[in-house]
Amino acid sequence: MNDRVESTQGREQRRTIVDGGFQTNTADDLERLRQQAREYAQSKQWTKARAAYSALLQRDGEDEDALTGLAQALDMLDDYAALLETAQAAAQVNPGSARALAYKARALQKLERLSEATIANDQALLLDTNLAIAWFNRGGQQLLQERFQEALRYTERALELDATDARAWTNKGLALVQLNRQFEALEAINQSLAYDPDYLIALTMKGEILRRYGRLQEVIQTMRHALDIAPDDVSSLSVLAHALRTQGSYEELLPITTRLVQLTPDSLFAWDSHTCALRGLGRFNEAIEAIESVLELDPANARYMMIKADNFYRLQRYREAVNASEEALQLDEEYSPAHRIHEKAMRAMYQQKRKKK
Repeated sequence: MNDRVESTQGREQRRTIVDGGFQTNTADDLERLRQQAREYAQSKQWTKARAAYSALLQRDGEDEDALTGLAQALDMLDDYAALLETAQAAAQVNPGSARALAYKARALQKLERLSEATIANDQALLLDTNLAIAWFNRGGQQLLQERFQEALRYTERALELDATDARAWTNKGLALVQLNRQFEALEAINQSLAYDPDYLIALTMKGEILRRYGRLQEVIQTMRHALDIAPDDVSSLSVLAHALRTQGSYEELLPITTRLVQLTPDSLFAWDSHTCALRGLGRFNEAIEAIESVLELDPANARYMMIKADNFYRLQRYREAVNASEEALQLDEEYSPAHRIHEKAMRAMYQQKRKKK
């Protein structure tokens, strides 16, 4: 009886928790867990993959396969501090592991330690010239250094080795945009989204390229998708604001600019767009407050001062309109819109005085 109790207790002590469920640590169970981790990675369920590989490492901290698997999951989850620690551990277990060095390079690059990243990545490529992530890293390093032709070449090499890498397709698109090859860039971004429809960077890039082509409805549709994924993504909000503003869709624009000024209170574009939305809706009292924020950021801009004058004019506050238009003309005496507002405000002010008499 005692032996039976001890056996049961021993089995209980060898249990570990994975994703809220119990997994026993027999050889068969560990192999099943390893297979499960690989399946999670293959299906891009990165949070579950991280948990499964972490559970394997609890049993054996020097499990090279689990370390590199965990590194991949951490990379895809943008956890670069943990990625660096994991990649360094994998490199200690096997100093000749090209993948470990490539993941180390990836982490260092994202942590803005570019010189160290370059060294680690070069070492990875010396060990394995057919390692896709190492070529992806090299392409990214060239992008950071604004060497766009080289970035394109190295990224295309990465895609030759792994044509399903959404991030590499996006980097190709980035390089092509910088080389002013917009249509090819859009094709690359569409390939990225074919492999990862929710890849935020690719969605924002697609929206920006479509905006340049004037395909505003597609921009709006793409950015709505991006904001479903990340409601406070400033880049997506900005691209959407550009499109709605160009289209004159002020009711849709206003909640976007309201959020933008909350997230980026020092952004001239955000406040300018917010002012535009309020004026488009005829909300000139609020537009006066918004244009003050614009002028705090750009006080020497005659156009913004003229808009302030126009707001006053539309509210029949003619004396204030005259004063603001005169300030605009002090900034740029040749600015014709300010002259027009000044003349209109002066006439309206005198008419208003005659009526009072």
